[in-house]
Amino acid sequence: MAVRFDGAVYDLPEGANLAAALLVAGVRAFRATPISGAPRAPFCMMGACYDCLVRIDGVVRQACMTRVQAGMEIERAPAREVPHG
Repeated sequence: MAVRFDGAVYDLPEGANLAAALLVAGVRAFRATPISGAPRAPFCMMGACYDCLVRIDGVVRQACMTRVQAGMEIERAPAREVPHG
């Protein structure tokens, strides 16, 4: 399934865990910390740490709690945004 992450197109398996699929595809930084701007990537892979926050189709979500769907438009989440439930 073709998805776009920060303008680059990735072919990810439909239904796969988004965080895991992006890591396998070579994405190493999902967001930046609000204090230092240091790059962050998935850590816990179970929704507890929020290091995998990304903006998906305009909504900030945890990549580790999201399944890949065709046509997703994904961006690094701005450091100060919080996820929507």
